[in-house]
Amino acid sequence: MFELFIAMVKEEWRMHSTMFGSLSFALFPVMIFGIAFMGAFLLPLVRTTLPAGNLSIIIHSSFLLLGFMVGAFGLLGNEVMNRRFGQASLLAYSARSLPLSEAHIFATFVVKDVVYYFFLWVFPFGLGYLIASPFIGATLASALLLLLTLTLAFLYGLCTVFFLSALYARSRSLLFGAMILLGAAWGSVVLFTGINPAHFFPPILLYAAFSWTSLAVSVIVLSILFALSVLLFSPEQTGTTKEFRDAFAPLHQKFAFLPDPPLAAKDMIDLYRSGSAIGQTLFSFLIPLAVIWFFLSFLGPYLPPHGLIFLFAIVTGVIASTMYTWVTMFDSFGPYACLPVAVSRLISGKITTFSLLQVVPVLFIAAVAFLAGEAANIIPAVVLCLAVSFYAAGVMVWLTGLSPNVLVYDVKVLFVYLVLIGIVLTIFSALAFADPLYALASAVLFLPAGYFVRMGKARWDAVDPSGF
Repeated sequence: MFELFIAMVKEEWRMHSTMFGSLSFALFPVMIFGIAFMGAFLLPLVRTTLPAGNLSIIIHSSFLLLGFMVGAFGLLGNEVMNRRFGQASLLAYSARSLPLSEAHIFATFVVKDVVYYFFLWVFPFGLGYLIASPFIGATLASALLLLLTLTLAFLYGLCTVFFLSALYARSRSLLFGAMILLGAAWGSVVLFTGINPAHFFPPILLYAAFSWTSLAVSVIVLSILFALSVLLFSPEQTGTTKEFRDAFAPLHQKFAFLPDPPLAAKDMIDLYRSGSAIGQTLFSFLIPLAVIWFFLSFLGPYLPPHGLIFLFAIVTGVIASTMYTWVTMFDSFGPYACLPVAVSRLISGKITTFSLLQVVPVLFIAAVAFLAGEAANIIPAVVLCLAVSFYAAGVMVWLTGLSPNVLVYDVKVLFVYLVLIGIVLTIFSALAFADPLYALASAVLFLPAGYFVRMGKARWDAVDPSGF
């Protein structure tokens, strides 16, 4: 197993480094380290307005979300690898030609992903805080404990979503039944105790009061989730035959009023037939945001009136912008290279499909605002969410073209993206906190969003497509 694990790690490294260069990819964890190291020096200032306990909850919830996003690959990994990288011979499919069982290969693949993304994201962040701790008065023990609990938070997100996606692959009814039971248990805790269930998140409890018993319980729960995920999930296609009626012609007619209706129809069919129309909405949008809402609710007392719904609208807008990656993950420019279709036209088609998908965050924010008693602020919250989403997607188009899923690990691309997004979020969150109606001013973001899309089309038309 160890030899296969090392080979998979090398394969993953070569894959990423081939896409955008070994140096750029190697600098990615260095950038994460730098962000954590410099951010540690701001903690004394932040603690003057936000208690340390609430700050730790925010940090742990961020790594839980990271685990959710990485774990969502368990749902669509097989489909994406077949559709996007079908020309590559990957070790994950070596059971077809080598005397290795599918379970053995898949278990190794999952372990590789956990270790790989730990050293890519979690360890650099923890190391940055660890090295900065002597300068900010933090003890070595607390810094090591933070690294441990952040790792557990990441693994909880990864294993939970991976387990749920394994249920989804086996039976949608089984998944929805599990979700209903989980939601009922969550709601019961809130209803009968009045306590936010996020308080009982094991890594947060462990960070607040370390004990070997709590650590053992956390590890046991993770081990159970991991084992069930590997047992339930199958890396091979089930072998069943699916038959679909012609959906292209009807969709083409319905989308006739849109730019590039053939491309938009093709993308929507891809999303539906791959299962990602439901799967991505659940695992990459609804579930992470539902969890984020409970964690962000801790900040309510420290925000201006109505500030929580607008902060959540901004977060939802950022996550909604990743829907652009949904519509670019199933194909590359290669199959279109022999057709009279420019990269810019493909980008236009992807933006059209992305725009259609924005009905999901609109309905979601409207529902959350209504349930939270913020019905009066539904329109400003929706406008802010959509403006952030389209702006972030425009920046993504300019920086990554048709390859946002892979170029995100280019340190130069990610740095520029974070700067451009961070400035805008700071400005418009301050405006929304000052007055709910000021959130409507975020509509101006549609202008730079369109400008970035136009620049992206011109930029990527002039670049020889790499095939990824």
